[in-house]
Amino acid sequence: MKTWFPYLLALLSGASLTFAYAPFAMWPVTFIALALAFRQLSAVSRPFLCGWLFGLGWFGAGISWVHVSIADFGGLPLIASVSLMLLLCSYLALYPATALWVTKRYFPARLWPLALPFFWFIAEWVRSWMLSGFPWLSVGYSQAVSPLKGWLPIIGETGVTLIVIALAASITQVKQIKQAIAPSLAFATALLSGYILQSVDFVSVKKTYQVAMVQGNIAQSIRWTPEHDGPTMEKYLSLTEPLWQSDLIVWPEAAIPKLEIMASDYLHTLDATAIENNTSLITGIVNYNWESQEAWNNLIVLGKQSAEDSTPQYTYFHSDRYAKHHLLPVGEFVPFEDFLRPLAPLFDLPMSSFSRGDYQQKNLMANGIHLAPAICFEIAFPRQVAANVHDDTDMIITVSNDAWFGHSHGPAQHLEIAQVRAMEMGRPVIRATNNGITAFINAKGEIVSALPQFESGSIVAPVQATKGLTPYKRYGDLFALFIGLAGLACAIGIKKTNAPAPRQ
Repeated sequence: MKTWFPYLLALLSGASLTFAYAPFAMWPVTFIALALAFRQLSAVSRPFLCGWLFGLGWFGAGISWVHVSIADFGGLPLIASVSLMLLLCSYLALYPATALWVTKRYFPARLWPLALPFFWFIAEWVRSWMLSGFPWLSVGYSQAVSPLKGWLPIIGETGVTLIVIALAASITQVKQIKQAIAPSLAFATALLSGYILQSVDFVSVKKTYQVAMVQGNIAQSIRWTPEHDGPTMEKYLSLTEPLWQSDLIVWPEAAIPKLEIMASDYLHTLDATAIENNTSLITGIVNYNWESQEAWNNLIVLGKQSAEDSTPQYTYFHSDRYAKHHLLPVGEFVPFEDFLRPLAPLFDLPMSSFSRGDYQQKNLMANGIHLAPAICFEIAFPRQVAANVHDDTDMIITVSNDAWFGHSHGPAQHLEIAQVRAMEMGRPVIRATNNGITAFINAKGEIVSALPQFESGSIVAPVQATKGLTPYKRYGDLFALFIGLAGLACAIGIKKTNAPAPRQ
């Protein structure tokens, strides 16, 4: 039992990290959980296994919401859905396991606070793009409501992750009270500086717009059934009726369940109504090109594009649109589809063969407002969001359909990620979803107002467009990379300095 107890503690400490993220937001748990896992690492003979078990607990509990979509919509027996979930978490656990193994292999425990952040940074960077990338639950997101959030506009979530890893590793060095002085000072400095930085304004208010969003709350089981197309479209029209006086109206991802070319009359009516009311409407819709047999998950602008427009603007395939670039594996594209699609309904879901839009696209133009778009999963990729935020971008728009994840904590984590993007970019985020959590987020990452989940309704709020660029938007992860490299260089230098002299 003593042999396996450290491994069990590593697994449990990883699972406990779930409480550091939304909807729980108990950010101090991050440091306790990581420090406990790092302490076990120093006591075991199989560090890779220890790190892997930590990662298994971390992702197994943290993204348990993935199982909801597999079990409810995948058409697989329970044992198969659990096995797929275990396979995904086992793969994701390889990244922290590798970072921890390399650190222990080449550095003594006293140098982990300096060396580990760099290897963790590299592991998380690879996780963000390998096999299309899955950067969910990165450690920095757990600090979205902590004093450390003041660092987000400067070094981003990746940089905050490095600070957290270094601080947690420093706790493992405390074996006597006098050894707690340095870690305590480091904690105090990091938290106090983060708190002070929250009062620094890297951007300024440009103009205030009245924005409305609609949450249809359409059950996932009927979203793509033809007999429900009409009722769904009528529901969105009905919910929008009181909102036409807003400067901008937003519907969620694929709110219109018909293919764009088949919804032409409906779209032209919306376009004309928006023009008549001196406003603009953005909606999600699927577009299919019959000639090339390609489909895109689109956001399109209806009504006024510039503030001066007074005549209908919409035409099929018009340029004021955004095509989703970062597609969700299985849900929007199926790798090895010739082999996988026949195996189970999970690999043959409706709308699971999309083409990618460009990595960088021009902002949507709606009633003179410049909006940087991100559809669903894309908001979790800071570099892609940054690539589409420009000097004249007024706000970020992200739309989603989280009905796949039921009553799990997935939608709350998704909202938390959007809050972090707002702080990194210094831009308000408007987030429209099918069944929640639809919310307005200001440039400080604060939720201004939100709709309850699993209710149909609308929400209106003033949104302050901002101008100026944050340091993170300007320089990306360069600061984080510098911090990691500086720590690694110090660790190597100290290790060489303290190495025993060779015998004569």
